[in-house]
Amino acid sequence: MKPQTLFRSLKAVLILLPVVALAQLPPPPIGPLPNLPVPAANPITAAKANLGKVLFWDEQLSSSRTVACGTCHRAEAGGGDPRPVRGVAAFTNAGPDGTLGTPDDITGSPGVPQANSDGSYASAPVAGLAPQVTGRGTPSHINAGFAPNTFWDGRATAAFLDPVTGDTLIRVNGGLESQVVGPPLSSVEMGHIGRDWPAVVARIQASQPLALAAFIPADLKNWIDGRTYPQLFQEAFGTTAITPGRIAFAIATYERTLLSNQAKIDSVIAGTATLTPQQAQGQQLFGTLGCAGCHAGALFSDNNFHYIGVRPAAEDSGRFEVTRNIGNIAQMKTPSLRNVGLRTNYFHVGRFNRLEDVVAFYNRGGDFNAPNKPPVIRPLGLSPGQQAALVAFLREALTDNRVRDRVFPFDRPSLYSEAEMVPQITGAGVPGSGGAVPEAIALEPALAGNPAFTVGVQHAVGGGTAVLVIDAAEPPADVVIPASASFARVEVPLQGLGAGQGFGSATLAIPGGSALVGQKLHGRWYVNDPSASGGVAWSPAFSFTVFGPNANGLLAVDPPAPTLPRALQLSPGRPTPFRSSTLIQYEIYQASPVRLTVFDAQGRSVRRLVEGATQMPGAYAVTWDGRDDGGRLSAAGVYFYRLESGGRASTLRTVKLD
Repeated sequence: MKPQTLFRSLKAVLILLPVVALAQLPPPPIGPLPNLPVPAANPITAAKANLGKVLFWDEQLSSSRTVACGTCHRAEAGGGDPRPVRGVAAFTNAGPDGTLGTPDDITGSPGVPQANSDGSYASAPVAGLAPQVTGRGTPSHINAGFAPNTFWDGRATAAFLDPVTGDTLIRVNGGLESQVVGPPLSSVEMGHIGRDWPAVVARIQASQPLALAAFIPADLKNWIDGRTYPQLFQEAFGTTAITPGRIAFAIATYERTLLSNQAKIDSVIAGTATLTPQQAQGQQLFGTLGCAGCHAGALFSDNNFHYIGVRPAAEDSGRFEVTRNIGNIAQMKTPSLRNVGLRTNYFHVGRFNRLEDVVAFYNRGGDFNAPNKPPVIRPLGLSPGQQAALVAFLREALTDNRVRDRVFPFDRPSLYSEAEMVPQITGAGVPGSGGAVPEAIALEPALAGNPAFTVGVQHAVGGGTAVLVIDAAEPPADVVIPASASFARVEVPLQGLGAGQGFGSATLAIPGGSALVGQKLHGRWYVNDPSASGGVAWSPAFSFTVFGPNANGLLAVDPPAPTLPRALQLSPGRPTPFRSSTLIQYEIYQASPVRLTVFDAQGRSVRRLVEGATQMPGAYAVTWDGRDDGGRLSAAGVYFYRLESGGRASTLRTVKLD
């Protein structure tokens, strides 16, 4: 039954149910975080946590080798996904009505293109061959071990069952393990259509640990020490066997080490710090207004489920899908507010991207109603100053600087998807039937030895044929299709019917060894189309460099002994267009003084973000708040930020919209 129909049929019954008002009395004093509940069947060990960290950040676990758990869960974004930008199609799920650009659109996390088990792409509704977007936003994985069940609807329960045998592996406190086994099989998040656990295990068995990471923290790199995954499992579990249960045990163990308990509020609790007057006002309001009823205790979450009026209850039945209790319709799990100021998307639909907008939402009592909406969600009548005080308390007092700055245990390897390793689209194409220009989809890593490097084409004429040409030189923009190519020439029958509805893909093997490592290749799709000028339409070109493990052959200097600081290519929308929460991320490979400066389009220094501090090799992130060195808000326009270290420099461009 559809949620809309379900809601209409049960609305009358819901009206008769009592709604328990959340306590609005001042909450008791906040104590320190309690002891973390750890399942007896999965005790924390250093080897298991290290293995879990490797698995969590390894994009090779996904079918396309482009998505890791850490792709969507990053400390610098408070444990959420820093990539989504509201209103941008690449980060938008069309919502219940299946149509982009309507009020029920959801800002979610891009996953993988819809694909078959052989690596070929299958066009998905709305997304086509582009990465699909999740139907809910990404909750935080930090401090997630305190929750008895996980996911927005709590469907990952405390009892963890082996996903293959069905045997009970953990009876209580296994919510993290239950959650881990979902995304690798999801054809939206990490998997292909019909993916099963034997396929996941086979992928891990055949992969070099973190081969796609250009940077690995030194302690983790030393622990891996060139070993294979079976050897890492040997140390963590006693034998080389890789099983779904062990994968879940390792990743959950790593997540249990991510305890955020060093925010300013923790120092206040310990009596070693005090809040500013504005922060103290915000904390007082937080308690007396009823916020602390749901966001309770030191975790700032009751780990319960509530409907608060973010969207109409009919759009997502939430907790009801798990319990089948009509009182749970549209209820979602209360997220912890620790590190909430680092988040860039809020609520399960990613409706807001600023904490100020979240506070304003609660100040007006939510935007939608349902019979099970708690009375505490009501218009509050807060002044702008009171709202600012709440924001100051949430953003400043609840942020753990180790999380913000990715300091151990919140440090991490770099991701293929954010580095200068993803194929680049260049130039323009020529349209075919209906005026549609064929679009090349080139996302996957050109890792030497990758047996399934898939390149797609869409917006072509359905039912025709397309030819993929990949060569050392850029294939010409011409109606004459090259008869040969140095790397690949593949003819592909196109699926779909009609103008602009055709799509297809080619899955190629990239030879292992060093012969191609460091070689730049170029590709283009040609579509035989009688309606195109000259009978052939073609896509823009794309280029990529074949690289070895850990970006060997791609970086100007290999990672083991590098001297070149390299600013990473940031995810789409970060930092262009600029937002006040934008993180400027960079890595350095040699201990040296570092300068990071923002310049305007005329080359004038605007803001010195890092000024001569000596930093050790590693990955760093700095937030620019859009203000200059004098504290004045910078005007909209084009800016550049320049990283200098060890006598080298790298500059990237950003656009500030407001």
